[in-house]
Amino acid sequence: MDTRYLDDLHAGQRFESGGITLTEAEIIDFAWRYDPQPFHIDANAAAESPYGGLIASGFQSLAVCFRLFIQSGVLAESSLGSPGIDDLRWLAPVRPGDTLHSVVEVLDVRPSNSKPDRGIVRMKYQAINQRGEAVL
Repeated sequence: MDTRYLDDLHAGQRFESGGITLTEAEIIDFAWRYDPQPFHIDANAAAESPYGGLIASGFQSLAVCFRLFIQSGVLAESSLGSPGIDDLRWLAPVRPGDTLHSVVEVLDVRPSNSKPDRGIVRMKYQAINQRGEAVL
């Protein structure tokens, strides 16, 4: 995919990525490193949790969603970073075997007030599973 610059982006544009399937081993490995809660690292404990089984860390879902968007190449040559995330919600659990893909929508494009040679692009990131459910 060709990279896009500020002038190429407009509100309402949508970009969809390919998918990544999360394995039980990947979920547990990520959780041991970054979010070691029982329902992320122990299948037996997870079975007794309100989730009824092992689920991925929401932070892993976020990282996967962002990775997929970056790998799509949409902003490969033009991104200079991000001022942050305005709103983040875990909408549904991600389980071993789920395949996630990213849907990214441009919400707003404007010049930067503090750096006139740059711009700010607000985007809505969603992680969607193989059943079409938004999980993030």
